[in-house]
Amino acid sequence: MKHRWWLLVCIVALGLMLGGTQGNWESLAITANLTRQNIQLPAAVHYPLPPSLAEIPRKGEDYFDEVQPVEVGYLLWTEFPVTVAIEPPQWDPNHVWQAAAEQAVREWSAYLPLEVVDARLPANIRLLSQRPTDQHNRRARFAETSYELFVDSQGVLRHRCRVVVRPSQARKFVLGALRHELGHALGIWGHSPLPTDALYFAQVADPPPISQRDVNTLRRVYEQPTRLGQRLPELTPHG
Repeated sequence: MKHRWWLLVCIVALGLMLGGTQGNWESLAITANLTRQNIQLPAAVHYPLPPSLAEIPRKGEDYFDEVQPVEVGYLLWTEFPVTVAIEPPQWDPNHVWQAAAEQAVREWSAYLPLEVVDARLPANIRLLSQRPTDQHNRRARFAETSYELFVDSQGVLRHRCRVVVRPSQARKFVLGALRHELGHALGIWGHSPLPTDALYFAQVADPPPISQRDVNTLRRVYEQPTRLGQRLPELTPHG
């Protein structure tokens, strides 16, 4: 009997660095090249827009040019609802972090179908209240999003995301960071140059809500082709 093996590619990216009065959102991507692993990727395809996104009138500008495709195309979700697990800090007596995470999910749910699931269950996106790991002697980050690519038991190429946001900040900054990072996890793999957008590249004194430009950019992402959600050719098991 042939067995499929799991393909895991970890990409660490787009973390908030703290320093002075303003933090910068910087890409820390570490990409593994799938083609060097002799993996034959499926063709990129277009998927229908989710109805909740398609119903929103297209108006105004976007910053789609700042969004980075990766080796499998754009990081968009191909099946809905997207499941989100929330893992709050152990010490959160007023449930500040938990409430901020739930609010960020509600806000983005207006544009894509999201479902909060029990933190003990598998999820497409996992929100964690931890301090992001410092790398390359960088300053301590406030928040960070990463993703993994994998092949599921049916041989379909998929991804999952991990969002880490430090709990030791004022609620508005925790909410702003969760809103920002969840935007990355939903597919906006880049930053806006304008401080009025939730995906602005720096932390600001008053984190903005999701803007029309954020929504326009998300829609542009979901209009792009991706290899995610497609079956890979039969894999040869190792060992």
